[in-house]
Parts: sequence; structure tokens; C-alpha cells
Amino acid sequence: MVGAFVPEVTPAAGGQGRPTKICAEDVEAYLHRKHRELRLINDCLHHPLPLSCPRSVSDVIRHKFQLTAALKAEHALHDWTVTETAWAHQGQRRIGPFAFRYDYQRADLDVRGPSFYDLQGSAIDTVYTASGMAAISALLLALAGVIGKADILVLPGAYGETQELIEGYVERFRMITLNCSSTGAAVSKSASPRVLLLDSSASAPAFDAGLRQIDAAPDLLIFDTTCLSTGSGRIRRVLGLAQEFSIPVVMVRSHTKLDSLGAEYGRLGSVTFVDWERNVSCGSKLKELPAEVRNAIRLLGGAALPAHFPPYIGTPLYRELTDKRIAAILRNGRRASRYFAAALPGLTAELHYVHGLYLTLSTRQKLDEASARCAAAKMSRDLAEAGLPIQHAGSFGFDFVATEWFHNPTTGRYSVRIAVPDLPTAIWDDLVDAIAKWWSAHQWAGGSRS
Repeated sequence: MVGAFVPEVTPAAGGQGRPTKICAEDVEAYLHRKHRELRLINDCLHHPLPLSCPRSVSDVIRHKFQLTAALKAEHALHDWTVTETAWAHQGQRRIGPFAFRYDYQRADLDVRGPSFYDLQGSAIDTVYTASGMAAISALLLALAGVIGKADILVLPGAYGETQELIEGYVERFRMITLNCSSTGAAVSKSASPRVLLLDSSASAPAFDAGLRQIDAAPDLLIFDTTCLSTGSGRIRRVLGLAQEFSIPVVMVRSHTKLDSLGAEYGRLGSVTFVDWERNVSCGSKLKELPAEVRNAIRLLGGAALPAHFPPYIGTPLYRELTDKRIAAILRNGRRASRYFAAALPGLTAELHYVHGLYLTLSTRQKLDEASARCAAAKMSRDLAEAGLPIQHAGSFGFDFVATEWFHNPTTGRYSVRIAVPDLPTAIWDDLVDAIAKWWSAHQWAGGSRS
């Protein structure tokens, strides 16, 4: 994958109508910060590799993925006695700050180590899973068994696969999509328990609509934090509101996206119960939920793989570098949203997601999945051939632009997602300009050229 980035990427002079360099990070500062990220990964090796300061974005991407591969390979060689059924390994297995105990097929996997979340003063109980979808699947199926029929309130544009899961496999839940208008009335209460699913992949207006439902005191709040940094102020705000109204909170997360310094270290998800003992009354059926979630993970075969826990988690340096990465991505996202709004009138789908990590572009002709995928692939290929750090790839939070088709499950419309990278401001501005010109040039009154 990284071979496409061999051409050196250097900033060009700012052009007319380009975003102003406000709060900019220059290339030298960027490369110094990336060198610190690379050193953090390298220092986790038993035998660190010679590592010089990267000289380009291409160097950063190549070195990061190479170091990550070396780290995973070293663990595999060092822990050759570790088996799925734990018959050959004595004692606890450790990866960085994490310790693991399990018996047959990790069905009883116990993980001890630092939290991914930066939450001070909250008692949290975390169960790890093989992916974010494994986490939400185990939680919803266990919840249906615990409370029976329920109304589950979801945000407009919430994660499509979560909605598919509810509609197709959790028949006891009636899914209600919230009204995201500022004057939208609260959902009327029924005899069934109410669960609010707050999804961080939604637009800013939709997320705000979800927050307005918290004071209606749902029986449970499920908060998918995947698109927010684990130290996000929005997470603390949601938890504060839930505590104010004594609402039990379960957070679910895919850790593949933002929690491994953009290196996709391995598939990993989690279910986290926040202040459960304090917020769940003794007579409530929800007391059974943590145990039932663990049971569901066992029966679904969704236990986490110890090798997928990044060993550099939990250090102050990791937190500092992750916060700086997310801040740079958010800054770049705001710049892109403003620029695309002006440069691509009528050709944008959503520019204001609550997370600020990606945005979506549309065409004058209605797209389907195949045509959206084709547009993402062609644009990425054309711009990558020009030496720009862009790839047709799913997920987000990389050191390069990732493009992919995108489906809004509420509107049913397809678009192309532009995942904002952690890049120096000048290079990002050049990329934004190139994307806008490419996208505009491939439109006409009837639709999108192939």
C-alpha cells in the first residue's frame, strides 16, 4: 500500500482563493512530531531499528507501517508458545502494559491494563472484543435478552451497519429515528423501556438532537464513541449529562480507527460500562447486562485477540501524540469544509459531521454504491499518480487521505467520503485544492463522467 507514496510531497505556493494559514503547522514541525510517533513505536521493539528523522510524508507513512509490521512480527516470534487454547503458555501473557488470561479459544478472556479512555474519576468496566461490530452486536443481543421489548432511539445518519443489525437481528427492538430539527419534540414515552443510541458518526445537528433526548431520561444510553478521540471533550460532556440525570451508560468502540497512531495495528473493539454500580439500581434488570454481554461475546466467538493490543498505549507520550494527531486532523477538516463549501456549490453531501474527521461529496446525478466506489477509486488514482498522498481505502485517521463510497442509511443516498489526514497545513491545502478541481472537472449538468 505504501509503495504508491514514493514520490516526494512538498508544499506548493498558496494560490488565489486558498484557505489562509491560520493555526498552521509547517512541514518541519510536522516531521519532528512524526519522528516522535515513529520513535514511540520503535521503542516497543525488543531490538529497535535504526531510525532517522523522516524527510517527507512518504517517509512517515512507509516507516510507520514498516515499524508496525516489525513489532507484530517480533511478538509472533517471541510468543511462539502462545496458543489459542492456552495449553503451552504458563502464566499471564503480556503485550506492553496489558496482561491476558484465558482458557479455551479466549472465550473467558480477561484483560488487565490501562484504559484507552482518558476518564478521570469514573469507574469503568471494559470488555474487549474482536471488532467494533462485535462489541455492538454482543451488547444489543445481550440487552434484548435482559430487558425484552424496547424502543431504541437512533440518530439520523447513524452508522449503517448498526441499523442493519437492529433491523435484521434484534426483533425485540423498535427502532425510532430522531427528528434533528432544533424544535423537534421529544419522543413520546411508551410502556416499553427506552434506549438512546448516541452515534459519533452522525452529523453535528443529528448529534445535538440526540443530546436533547438525554434530559428525557431514557432507561439506558449507548454511546458509540468510535469517531471521537478517547480524550474528547464531547465524551466527557455526554457522560456529565448522563450522570446529571442518573442514566446508565455503556460505551462501544472500534479501536482500529483512531487509537493506534494511524497504523491500523489490529482489529479491536470494546464495551465499557461507566459507573455502573452507581447508576443502576439494585432491582433493575440492567444489573445483569455486564455478565450477559460477556456471555454473548463467548457464544458469538467475538473475543479480542491479544496480539491486536498496541503495546504503546497508556504512556503520557502516547496520549500527547494522539491528542496532537487528532487536533491536526480536526484543524484540517475545518479548513476543507470551508473550502469545499465555497469551491463546490451543489457538489457536497455533508460537511459538518460532529467528529470532523471526514466529509462527503456528491454529484449532480444520483450515485449508487458501484458508481460512488468507482469515483473514489478514480480520483484517488489520478491524484496519487500526481504525487499526492491519497488512497482509495476504507476507515479514517491515517497520515494520508482515504477515499471511499459512503451510504447514508437515513436518506438512502450514496456519496464519496474524504477522510481527512494528519498532514502539514500547506500540503493539505494543496490536496484540498486538487480534490476540488478534480471533482468539479468530472461533473456536468447530467452527472459524473466515468
